[in-house]
Amino acid sequence: MRWLDHRDPVPDALHGAIIALGNFDGFHGGHQAVAREAIEWAHQEGRPSIIATFDPHPVRFFRPDVPPFHLTTLEQRQELYIAAGATAMLVFHFDKELASTSAEDFISKILIERLGAFGVVTGGDFTFGQGARGNVELLRSMGSELGMQSRVVDVVEEGEEVVSSSRIRDALRDGDPQLAARLLTRPFAIRGIVEHGDKRGREIGYPTANLSIEKYLRPKYGVYAVTGRILATGQELIGAANLGIRPQFEPPKELLEPYFFDFSGDLYGQEVEVAFHHFLRPEAKFDTLDLLLEQMEKDCAEARRLLSARGND
Repeated sequence: MRWLDHRDPVPDALHGAIIALGNFDGFHGGHQAVAREAIEWAHQEGRPSIIATFDPHPVRFFRPDVPPFHLTTLEQRQELYIAAGATAMLVFHFDKELASTSAEDFISKILIERLGAFGVVTGGDFTFGQGARGNVELLRSMGSELGMQSRVVDVVEEGEEVVSSSRIRDALRDGDPQLAARLLTRPFAIRGIVEHGDKRGREIGYPTANLSIEKYLRPKYGVYAVTGRILATGQELIGAANLGIRPQFEPPKELLEPYFFDFSGDLYGQEVEVAFHHFLRPEAKFDTLDLLLEQMEKDCAEARRLLSARGND
């Protein structure tokens, strides 16, 4: 799949594409509806389809100190867009130049002249251009004048509420990964390189794969039933993971620490994706190591039970 940069002209083979316009960070059910419309339209027209995203997120550009909130990395987005059937991913690099581009210039100079878009598809609340002054009405009117078509996709609802990234973030912060999964149409997952740690887990019989959380949204700290995937091999794993600052040990350090059942290989340096399925309990500090081990045994048993039930759904 091609990975395009908005600052460059698109290759000739992708000129005249249908572009799904949005940030599409989580690529949740609502985002998928926009992408699906673009891809189906492209197929009908015999044209390539492109799904766009912004990096960094405009919120991060304007408010660099805001706490981490990403639901996916660019690499995860690319894989999701491939799975959706898009021809290419377009990354709008959100910098000072793009932030100061007028809505009119965004349409005429970027979408039409540089990218050669035949048509664009957006959600109804999509805004763009300096001061977010551009909207779907401007896309429709100005785009039509310049020979570019546009379509708008209605919101998608789940549980009588609109599917949105903010709902997903709230669900994860509340310790409800199952609601987040319904909105995303897949479990929320953190991907990272397994790092060397202080070997505390190995010393107590629960060797963990230590992952830095980096720019991801922080779900509620605690213990989760998780699945894992080793990206290099595709091997699937199941386990329990602690997400948080490890209050039992000093010094506190924020980590995602999955313990994968029935796995004895070396994961150091491997890229692993950890998917969150069930929240088991909040982080806690125990009076003794024996009490911690007793609780960890219970956590693992409950995670096995829940993940086994998931497999039988």
